[in-house]
Amino acid sequence: MDYESILKEIYSEVKPIISEGKLFSDIPALALVPINKFGMAIKTVQGEEFTIGDSNESFSIQSISKVFTLVMALKEWGDKLWKRVGRDPSGNAFNSLVQLEYERGIPRNPFINAGALVIVDCVISSKLDNAKNAVLETVRNLSGNHFLEFSNEVAISEKKTGFRNAALANFMKSFGNIHNDIDLLLDTYYHQCALMMSCVDLARAFIPLANGGVMLNPPKTILTRSQAKKINSLMLTCGLYNAVGDFAYRVGLPSKSGVGGGIVAVIPNILSVCVWSPGLDGFGNSLAGSLALELFTTKTGLSIF
Repeated sequence: MDYESILKEIYSEVKPIISEGKLFSDIPALALVPINKFGMAIKTVQGEEFTIGDSNESFSIQSISKVFTLVMALKEWGDKLWKRVGRDPSGNAFNSLVQLEYERGIPRNPFINAGALVIVDCVISSKLDNAKNAVLETVRNLSGNHFLEFSNEVAISEKKTGFRNAALANFMKSFGNIHNDIDLLLDTYYHQCALMMSCVDLARAFIPLANGGVMLNPPKTILTRSQAKKINSLMLTCGLYNAVGDFAYRVGLPSKSGVGGGIVAVIPNILSVCVWSPGLDGFGNSLAGSLALELFTTKTGLSIF
């Protein structure tokens, strides 16, 4: 497969819409990112890499980080995790409180904000010494980039406007589904969302999900093949907020997006691919990034279907 030529074709075709969409203004620091950025990176299970555009520029990965904490929690807790969080699409916005009242504090899935907070609570319970450092070390090891850091500017910006996340955490604690201190929970969550990574970093970090749970370099088992399959299935059904059905129809890949404009997708046994373009559609997903991944599956003929 000539991935290099395909990336050039994709870049040419999405260029007219790269500056369209809206920056995510709910987190003030994200509203300052230049909207004309675009990068894309591919990592194959054979170890090859292909890039185009701003693929080495770091950005705030936001909700993509929820996959990393889910990896950590699933390794530690196994299927006991699903007593505290569901595995179904929510059908509502990523920061909605609506369903928690009816479902007694059990979030629909690990990728909406409420579910991600429960997952972080599980990580804190396992890593009481320093959960933030544990998250950072996990991501550094998965990506092979040991210089990755949190953006304190983004984390502070999230804290200043994080009223809804605080409400979600307190509401779930009232049902007994948050076990740790709320301030510690929110601080850890804001920092994981403020991780700064590039398309290349993310494509490398997601390779275990494309490779049956195994890192490439050095070869190391991160998850069982079954656990990798479970996370991929959740990305397919829940990874794009409430646009997940349309995205699955158009793209056909397990994916996870973030309001920083990144989307990472996986083709099991073949590759992982990351695209970044900060202009968002009405659902909070990258406008040009979504089109780029749709073009990628169309041009390569690769999907899970």
